Parts: sequence; structure tokens; C-alpha cells
Amino acid sequence: MVVVRGSVAGFAQEITIGAHRLLADEPKDFGGENAGPSPYDLLAAALGACTSMTLGMYARRKGWPLASVIVRLRHSKIHADDCADCDTKEEMLDRIDRDIELTGDLSEEQRQKLLEIADKCPVHRTLTHGMKINSRLV
Repeated sequence: MVVVRGSVAGFAQEITIGAHRLLADEPKDFGGENAGPSPYDLLAAALGACTSMTLGMYARRKGWPLASVIVRLRHSKIHADDCADCDTKEEMLDRIDRDIELTGDLSEEQRQKLLEIADKCPVHRTLTHGMKINSRLV
């Protein structure tokens, strides 16, 4: 279970995930104190971690010589008009640019297959296929 606590005095949040503790905040430019990553940075981190884990698992199963994976992600807002392959008519869309660096003695065919597999990581699927969030007061 994830538990998030925060004061209404600012944007800083304490996140508890089992035995792990994290902080989230907004950058100073957005009124925060920059005490931790922004919520969108945490979302991008989840996608990056899932991508790297998925590629490593796939390469291990195949016996491929993948030595390491580095995933660099950037979140931005774009105008829907600038997105040719988007189905929505919303004015602004969220976009994550994901650069994947693979090291190891991989063939070009293996590299392309790993790029294809990156889109199959569970977090990527959730973000691109949508989800239902149920909220209630307790």
C-alpha cells in the first residue's frame, strides 16, 4: 500500500511504501520547495524502472548479451494539434519522451525487438490503455 501525507501549507508530501520513504514536491518555479521529485517525475520514474526491468527480464529469458539499460525520460505538455497519431481532441496532452540506451553485444534485430518489448512493460500499458481510479472519503 502507498500512503501519502502532506500539509496544506505547501506542496511537499511524505510518501510511505512499505518500509520505504520518499518525498515529493514541486519545483520552486511552481511554488514548491523542491524537497523531492514532482509527481510527474515520479510517474516517469515508474515508467523508466518498469521499462528497464522488463527489458532485462526479456533479455535474460532469451539468453541475449544485454549488459545494462539506461532509460531517460522527459515529461511535457503538447498541443493536441501537434500530435498526428493522437485520438483525443483535448487542447493539451501529456507526453513522455523515453530514450532507451542498451549496452551489450546485441544484434540490430535484438535491439529492435527490445525496443518493441519496451512498449509491453506493465506501466507503459497502463499509461497508454488507461485505468479506472476509484476514490472515496474515509
